[in-house]
Amino acid sequence: MVAILPDTEDLEDWASDEFGGAQLGDARRTQRLVALARGLAQKAHVSFPQALSGAQLKAAYRFFDNEAVDPDGILASHVAQTVGRMQQVPVVLAVQDTTEFNLTNLPATEGLGHGTGGNLHGFMLHSVLAVTPEGLPLGVLSMKTWVRAPQASGKARQRRALSIREKESVKWLEGLECLEPLKMQCPDTHLVAVSDREGDVYDVFLAPRPAGVDWLVRAAWNRGVDHPEKYLWETVAAAPVLGETVLHVPRSGARQARSARLALRCVPVQLRPPRSRGAEALPSLEVFAIQALEIDPPEGVEPLEWMLLSSMPTQTLEDVLERLSWYARRWTIGVSR
Repeated sequence: MVAILPDTEDLEDWASDEFGGAQLGDARRTQRLVALARGLAQKAHVSFPQALSGAQLKAAYRFFDNEAVDPDGILASHVAQTVGRMQQVPVVLAVQDTTEFNLTNLPATEGLGHGTGGNLHGFMLHSVLAVTPEGLPLGVLSMKTWVRAPQASGKARQRRALSIREKESVKWLEGLECLEPLKMQCPDTHLVAVSDREGDVYDVFLAPRPAGVDWLVRAAWNRGVDHPEKYLWETVAAAPVLGETVLHVPRSGARQARSARLALRCVPVQLRPPRSRGAEALPSLEVFAIQALEIDPPEGVEPLEWMLLSSMPTQTLEDVLERLSWYARRWTIGVSR
């Protein structure tokens, strides 16, 4: 298995393999993309002006300013190479996350919109990264960019009345849906879409999936369930402890490093659809809830907790530990950007 960025002496072959198949309407554009990828890979940790010479930087800006160069055309060649790497492993985690770009320091840049907080000049990027359970990045599977119109800010009540296809949260559904055609090319690879709490979206849970495609999401909402305890957190709390694990918590700011003991539980639950969507007559569905909750945290310290939901049958301690280790790979997408 090879990582995305090879050793320096192999950069020429890597850049050609990774981007030589890009369909940009002109072979010269593809050659420019390959050269650009080779140059940037040599200094992947710095910005374009730092990685490229003056002439190379001007050429790069002309390349990206060309209307014939579009992100899908560039990404398709890379995705094809990524699929080849995915075919070599039994499990691939398709980790999703959203990044916000604040370009307030570039007021002359056109085509931007509002972000969160004081970001009045930026854009959003949602990406799906293929990662092995061991943490090796295989490549990007999907990228979506958009801007928020100023008039869309602060209108949560109006957004609730929209369908999922009209909301920004459709990004989580699209991230799962992009795996279906890839699964056809990787019939022997199990694909698992992994999302943080923002991805706790009922439409994602309901979405049809081909065999061999699953999802793993950190729960954000104490959803109603068809159990005597009535709600998700209370239902899981009533389940027996399967076992324990120890997590090393590194020092961060005023927080001291410690070893946290976590009690592990899992239980199948029948989720009820959101009450706010009662008119849609959505079905309930069975998912598997997994909890890791810190035992006896230090005084004054909030206990660590992960509450995960998954489409994958999860019944044993071994299953729980595997799901937790998979979710821990979600941070790879932050490190890779």
